Amino acid sequence: MGESKDDYAPLNISLTWQAMEQVARSGKAKSIGVSNFTVEKLKDLLAHATIIPAVNQVECHPHWQQMKLSRFCASQDIHITGYCPLGSPGSSFAKVSVLEHPIINEIAKKLGKPPAQIALRWGIQSGHSILPKSTNPNRLRSNFDILDWSIPAEDMRKIATIEQVRLLRSESMCNEYGPYKTLEELWDNDL
Repeated sequence: MGESKDDYAPLNISLTWQAMEQVARSGKAKSIGVSNFTVEKLKDLLAHATIIPAVNQVECHPHWQQMKLSRFCASQDIHITGYCPLGSPGSSFAKVSVLEHPIINEIAKKLGKPPAQIALRWGIQSGHSILPKSTNPNRLRSNFDILDWSIPAEDMRKIATIEQVRLLRSESMCNEYGPYKTLEELWDNDL
């Protein structure tokens, strides 16, 4: 990211949101939303918003379930779209593997499904839309094969016990010149 104060424009979420509301009111956007907003950032936004965000796109998978955020968004009628629903397997930043977690694999074996389908189905069953990334045609087909079955309630409860670990901490967003000096500021202590 930036290396000096001149690399950063002042951050004004309120003014940015007002501009987005103008775009929506003009008919140029059907809906407007946010990305990576915590509960605290959403509360700040909602205090002055005249249009509620339609969606909050956030990291969301069985290893980072965002339950507090999910409950808050549901209470405000804000939909959650989960990116990295598979936990970014093979990436250099992933400290844990969603697809190798014993609970995910136990459920996959029980249901006769690949672990990736368990993780994706968890997202859908949790009420989120999901954004899995793949360029492999076989994986793309497999990613769609999650709509005609369900994870049993007792297995959803098992998934809820998985240790929570944010994979995308975004250290590069924090420095002395930017709007967020620390990860705690960036994520409102929700690490």
